[in-house]
Amino acid sequence: MARSSSPSSSSRSGSWGARCFFPCYDGGRGTQFNGCNVPNDLLPSLGAAAAAHHESSTPGRFRKYLVWPYDPRYKVWETFLILLVVYSAWICPLEFAFMRYLPRAPFVVDDVVNGFFAVDIVLTFFVPFVDKKSYVVVDDPKKIALRYLSTWFIFDVCSTVPFHSIDHLFNRQGLGFRFLNVLRLWRLRRVSSLFARLEKDIRFNYAVIRCTKLISVTLFAIHCAGCINYLIADRYPDPKRTWIGAVMPDFREDGLWVRYVTCLYWSITTMTTTGYGDLHAQNAREMLFGISYMLFNLWLTAYLIGNMTNLVVHSTGRTRDFRDMIQAASDFSARNQLPRQIEEQMLNHICLRFKAEGLKQQDTLDILPKAMRSSISLYLFYPVVHGAYLFRGVSSSFIQQLVTEMVAEYFAPKEDIILQNEYPSDLHLLVTGEVDIVAFLDGTEQVYGKATEGGLLGETGVLCNKPQPFTFRTTKLSQVLRISRPKLMDIIQENAHDGEIIRINLQQVNI
Repeated sequence: MARSSSPSSSSRSGSWGARCFFPCYDGGRGTQFNGCNVPNDLLPSLGAAAAAHHESSTPGRFRKYLVWPYDPRYKVWETFLILLVVYSAWICPLEFAFMRYLPRAPFVVDDVVNGFFAVDIVLTFFVPFVDKKSYVVVDDPKKIALRYLSTWFIFDVCSTVPFHSIDHLFNRQGLGFRFLNVLRLWRLRRVSSLFARLEKDIRFNYAVIRCTKLISVTLFAIHCAGCINYLIADRYPDPKRTWIGAVMPDFREDGLWVRYVTCLYWSITTMTTTGYGDLHAQNAREMLFGISYMLFNLWLTAYLIGNMTNLVVHSTGRTRDFRDMIQAASDFSARNQLPRQIEEQMLNHICLRFKAEGLKQQDTLDILPKAMRSSISLYLFYPVVHGAYLFRGVSSSFIQQLVTEMVAEYFAPKEDIILQNEYPSDLHLLVTGEVDIVAFLDGTEQVYGKATEGGLLGETGVLCNKPQPFTFRTTKLSQVLRISRPKLMDIIQENAHDGEIIRINLQQVNI
């Protein structure tokens, strides 16, 4: 058996009905609850076979030279890179348009920034990844390298090469190197991933995050369009026949700040279709770019309006419902002055439920025929059920009937699965994780023992048809199989010989 116990009661014979002939026990030792959040985005796959894979998905199980992707230090490194991406997104179009007028300092900073991203390229070869099909962390160095080389490696390298320094080395100022330098904008994919994570982070206001994203996209488009339009004017043979030269004949002699603000002014008035008429296209090149920019603005405006409508009127679907549920739970706790311990259990359970629903595991099983669901359940759960002490020696047909009626559930750390003195409605079997067996004695909590993988929870209360003698509380993220007491009793009554074996198993453990 996967837990410690010291029972002190005798057995009685009888039927599997209301009268109990199984030994029932009491007792316990103390513990103190400390609220805790759901650890990370990783959830173990269903079944006992996946337990080993999930246990290996922890920092201590990796090779020493690998970097745990959920390590706080690695998260700090990713955040630092995001700040560098924001800098690159601003300076890259600016250098593209004003390269001949910028001092040397920004290009030196670019080389330093490229150095950090070069370090990240090397580091990526040592960061395990989560397989999107199995949700298992892959820490095989060969598989990590193969995955990276076949996906983003080429793009990351091209966006990190210091093309401006190479251009300066050969003393050339051609457009070719400028366009290659724009490849740094590939790094913006990190910002997109950041916003996707922040939208699901309950610590931040969803509307603020969404609006920040939309504003950032708009400002970036304005910045890029202004810089590109200036480059077109700057390289036109006749400066006075350009959109900026028509009002500022000696614009190349003006300060960099004045020219940059003028570019932003033109870009904003064009995007908003204000069109004051003071700055407008003067040649075919500028007209073609103006047409392209205005067509892009049609798409951007539709994108902004659609997102704002979805945000303000229709909310945001599943993520918004999740946040509303969190807020409702917090309000319920505050209104009823619930203890902090219970509030944390509620919030952790809702967060875990949101993550579990995202995997669509139960939804997938529900749409399948019963025979197919039974086959899947047998494959996933038969080994762990067959290994439980209570079912040792029973027939395979009994185990099969039992497994097909069981339902898998996840429980967050520090969450109560069964409460002491609760009516025995379900039998639970721990697949992965760990559970404290707690009893309240003289007004204090006492830890009676622990249940680990393969341990049964509340079997005495269920089989004796009496209130549960203990509280069962998880200590880490746990996967549990549950079967209702009426279904369990029906199966036992149909298999009298197996029922006698179960009774003997329970008596032997409690002697």
